Amino acid sequence: MLCGRIGLGIQRLIQLFSMKSIAVPIKNMENNLLQHSVLLVRNKSDVGVQCSTLNGLETTDCKSDTDEDARQENPDLQISKRKLDGQTGHSKKPKKVKLDPVLTTRPGYTAERFDETSYYIENGLRKVYPYYFTFTTYTKGRWVGRTLMDVFGEEFRAHSSDEYERHIEKGSLTINNERVTADYVLKHNDLLANVVHRHEVPVASGTIDVVHLDDDIVVVNKPSSIPVHPCGRYRHNTVIFVLAKEHGLRDLKTIHRLDRLTSGVLMFGRTQNRARTLEAQIRDRLVNKQYVCRVDGRFPESVECEQPIEVISYKIGVCKVSPSGKQCSTSFQLIGYNEQADISVVLCKPRSGRMHQIRVHLQYLGHPIQNDPLYNDTIFGPEKGRAGNFGKTDKQLVQDLIHAHNAENWSTTDDGFPVLPVADDGLSVLSTAENGGPVKVRATVDVSTQTGIDMPDVGFDEKKLTVDAHCQECKIRYKDPKPSDLVMYLHALKYSGPDWAYETPMPAWADVNWQEP
Repeated sequence: MLCGRIGLGIQRLIQLFSMKSIAVPIKNMENNLLQHSVLLVRNKSDVGVQCSTLNGLETTDCKSDTDEDARQENPDLQISKRKLDGQTGHSKKPKKVKLDPVLTTRPGYTAERFDETSYYIENGLRKVYPYYFTFTTYTKGRWVGRTLMDVFGEEFRAHSSDEYERHIEKGSLTINNERVTADYVLKHNDLLANVVHRHEVPVASGTIDVVHLDDDIVVVNKPSSIPVHPCGRYRHNTVIFVLAKEHGLRDLKTIHRLDRLTSGVLMFGRTQNRARTLEAQIRDRLVNKQYVCRVDGRFPESVECEQPIEVISYKIGVCKVSPSGKQCSTSFQLIGYNEQADISVVLCKPRSGRMHQIRVHLQYLGHPIQNDPLYNDTIFGPEKGRAGNFGKTDKQLVQDLIHAHNAENWSTTDDGFPVLPVADDGLSVLSTAENGGPVKVRATVDVSTQTGIDMPDVGFDEKKLTVDAHCQECKIRYKDPKPSDLVMYLHALKYSGPDWAYETPMPAWADVNWQEP
C-alpha cells in the first residue's frame, strides 16, 4: 500500500511539473499574440472605416469617451482577451492577412499625413480643403459572418448604402487589398480599405491654448466642438492634428479623452512612461476630476448620484441609467442660480468615467445641460428622461432618435444643419479632353460653405481645392453652422493627481449672470 501511495505521489508530481512546463510556453504565446495585436492596431491607417456623427449622436467608431470607457484608444491597454479566450465564437488563430507594405511599416501619424491638406478659416469656423484618403480597419468581432453591405449599410452612416455599393463595384472599397462583391462575408481579421475624397465637417475656430508643457506632458484647454483624435468625419479637424500642424507637437500619447462637445483640461503624454503613469492613476481612480456645467432649473445645493449607466445603442452612442448598467458615481454641488433665466451653474465631480456619465446623470436628476443637443430633448419623453422615465422602449427610443435627426438631414451635415441642394446643371465638375483624359474644371458648387478646419489668418485659396466627379460631397452645398451652435455648456475645469494638478480658467458661460450673445 505504501508503495502504491508513493507511486501515486510521484505520478502527481510528474503531472504538476508537466503542467508547469506547458504553462510557460502558452503564456509566451499569449504575450506574442498581444504584441502582434498591438502592432496591428498601431499600424492601422487612422481609426476605422468612415462613420458619421449626428447632432449629439455618434457611432461607436466616432465617440470620444472619458477615462475608463476611453482607454480603448491606447493600444497598450485596449487589446481584449476575449479574442484570446475565444469568446467571440471564432478561431483563436487569426488568419494571415495580405497587408500593403505601406500599412505595415508606417506607424502613427507621419509628416506626409499632416501635410496631405491645409486649413483655412471662414465665418468663425475651422475648415479644411477636401483630400483623398484611404480608410482602413480590421474586422470587428460583431461583423464576422455578416456581408460587407450589411455592415456598411447598418453601421456606417456617412453615406447611403447605394454610395457604398458604388465604391465596392468600382474597386475603391476592398478586402485584404482585393476587389470583392457586395455579398462578401466578412471573416476574422479581414482588412477593409476604402478610398474616398474626404470632406471634413466644421468646428469652431477658437485657438487651442496650452495650459502646461514640459518634456513629458502637454496639457491644453480643449475648445468645444473638436474631437480629440481622428474619428468619423474628423481627422485634420482634431486636437491631435491641430497640435501637430500649428504647434509642432507630434507623436503625442492619448491619456484620456473628452467628448467632442466638451471643453477643458486635456492631457497628452510626450513620453510613453509618463502617459502610462497617468493612465494607471486614472484607472486606479487616483485622479480627481472637476467639471462645471450650466443646467436647466434650480439645482439642489448638493447631490450624490450613484445610478449605473448602460449603453442603449452602440451604433449611435446613447446611454441611460439602468440597473443592468455599469456602476458609477458623480457628486454635484450648486455654484449659483439665476432665477430670471431659471438656470443653475453646477460643479461636477465624477468618481468614475462612464460614457456621457455627467450628461446622463444630470438628465436623470431632471436638470439636463442647458444646450445638450442629445439628452435635453423631449424625444426622451415629456420630462426629458427625468428619473429614467422615457415612456417607450429602448428600441423605440433609438428609432425615434435616428428618425428625428434624419428627418432634418442631420446625418448628412453631421451637426444638424440643413443641406442646401445644388441644381443638376451645376454638378459637372470634370470635362473630357480630346485625348479622352479628364480635365479638372472649377466646380459651380459654393465650396466656401463646405467643410474643414483652419489655419489662423489663412483665407480660402481656390488653387488648393480638389474636386472629384464621383464624389457626392462635392455636389452638395452646406450651410455653415453658427459657432454658438458648436458649444455645449460642459467644461473639464481641473484634473489633479497625487503630485500634480492642471486647471483652466472658468468659461464665460459659467457666470450665472452670463447671457448668450
